[in-house]
Amino acid sequence: MYRTVEDFIEEWTIASVGTANVIKAITDEKLDQSIVAGHSTLGWLAWHLVGAAGAFGQFAGFNVQGPGHTDPQPTSAQEISNAYEALAQAIKEEASKLTDEDMLGDVTSFTGQTKRGKLLRGMIDHQTHHRGQMTVLLRQAGLPVPPVMGPTKEMTM
Repeated sequence: MYRTVEDFIEEWTIASVGTANVIKAITDEKLDQSIVAGHSTLGWLAWHLVGAAGAFGQFAGFNVQGPGHTDPQPTSAQEISNAYEALAQAIKEEASKLTDEDMLGDVTSFTGQTKRGKLLRGMIDHQTHHRGQMTVLLRQAGLPVPPVMGPTKEMTM
């Protein structure tokens, strides 16, 4: 749980840059890459992160707008990337308007009342979870895996 705005913004900046780099590594030709047929694809995961960031942001009280649950996934990896980067920046700007006291305030989230700082921690955890799935799919697709939290295997060879 975040208790200070500064701590959230610092971690969000690092996490969202890492996620943006993973999304940028996706090509249009590999948007449908999944571990096996019927599972989440690279395109679906990337678009899901855009939508989820918007939903988390709205629950946090931010003036941000992500795609709705039924909005179709773009067929362009660049369009998904642009949408994610715009939303990530908007979340950072909205968070900068908060006070540390606001982080301890209650908000309504996916499962009911929670502290805003706890919700924002969950947003980063959710993103990290799916970003990890995406790095596996990138490698499986034969695409370069960007460094997110340190060098990739290819960088150490």
